[in-house]
Amino acid sequence: MKYLLKTQNVLRSLVLIAIMFAASQSNGQQTRPSNSGYAPVDGLNVYYEVYGEGRPIVLLHGAFFTIDMNWSQLIPELSKNRKVIAIELQGHGHTQFSERKLTFPALASDVEGVMDYLKIDSADVAGFSMGGSVAYQLATQSPKRIKKLVIISATYKSSGWLPEVTNGFKNLKPELFLNSPMKPAYDAVAPDKTKFTKFLEQMIAFAQTPFNIGDANIAKIAAPVLIISGDNDGLDKIELIKTYKLFGGDVSADLGPHLNLTQMG
Repeated sequence: MKYLLKTQNVLRSLVLIAIMFAASQSNGQQTRPSNSGYAPVDGLNVYYEVYGEGRPIVLLHGAFFTIDMNWSQLIPELSKNRKVIAIELQGHGHTQFSERKLTFPALASDVEGVMDYLKIDSADVAGFSMGGSVAYQLATQSPKRIKKLVIISATYKSSGWLPEVTNGFKNLKPELFLNSPMKPAYDAVAPDKTKFTKFLEQMIAFAQTPFNIGDANIAKIAAPVLIISGDNDGLDKIELIKTYKLFGGDVSADLGPHLNLTQMG
């Protein structure tokens, strides 16, 4: 019973964090895109926005989010000296809902398709949460497309989440999102507002499906990688340390007084 209550509390916390994050980003962007539209990729019309000029950086949002919800505070700053390409993944925001099965290889291929459409050979790529997992996938299946990689609160395998989070995913229900800021954000830009529940069901099934891009594949990423993780983003910090080690990096983190990093070997 105690473990069940802990799992339910983590689940509620994750949904609350997502809602609060979405609400805090909902003031709208101060910068208008210089270019926006749809790239035809694998039967989908994938929506993108382009801001600024300079070295390109691709932004990949988190699950259930839109460009505006995830990146509205960051795009104006980045676009001062960078060419920012923000993409909305399958079923998110302006990009249509599709019955096509959601997989990380398919989503990474969509990103690559947008880059092809915009004639961008390679770019820095930053991804948050689900977008970070997509960025990991892109870096492993198309390494020449990645200059630098920024991973924010994301993992490349299901076991990278705390067990409570993984169990929380199993209890996700569409009704948890119906009265959240995500619903009006979806209605504001989605090609078909009636697909919201089907989109939620598809995303929940995706979240509940185990995945693992593979330690060996991650270790082969040659691009410089910046990994960002918050105290309460649901990542298993021991697994996160192992990820740092795959890149041959040193660990700089405050994980509390009870963890002795020398025990990691």
